[in-house]
Amino acid sequence: MDLETAVRTRRTHKVYGAEPVDRATLDELFTLATWAPNHHLTNPWRFRVLGPNALERLKDAVGPEGAKKLDRAPTLVVVSSAKHEDPVQDEEDRDASAVAAYLVLLAAHAKGLASYWRTPGVLRTAAGQAAVGIDGTQEHVLGLIHLGPKRQEQPAPPRIPAAEVTTYLD
Repeated sequence: MDLETAVRTRRTHKVYGAEPVDRATLDELFTLATWAPNHHLTNPWRFRVLGPNALERLKDAVGPEGAKKLDRAPTLVVVSSAKHEDPVQDEEDRDASAVAAYLVLLAAHAKGLASYWRTPGVLRTAAGQAAVGIDGTQEHVLGLIHLGPKRQEQPAPPRIPAAEVTTYLD
């Protein structure tokens, strides 16, 4: 799949097949993500694949209502960014980590997988972060990626024309 096709056809999915994504495929996705541009080559991104115990801890932290959403996909990945003392570097590292997360989504799509990038509130809490082994003083949580086999096709959402958000300066 070429890049333009991947970008234009990737969709957010909320329904998945039951088969988890195998470790070799996950390793390929994360390896590709490490090619995200990052100033000073700090490699700030972190990926945590939730196993059954971590998932149960996160469900306990979120409560029964939120736990239902955690069962949508067979594979869940928490994406975070290492914090930096310098506020400019910290911002750049967080942005680079978001690019790395998007590369995971695109690469998963190119492999025929469905995905969903969420930012659940529980990962903004101390309990939620502790459930997935994150020290909030050392990392920013960017979100939770759901991955799994595709069970449905999603229509393309409307997009605004690029001209509406583009300015050419003299």
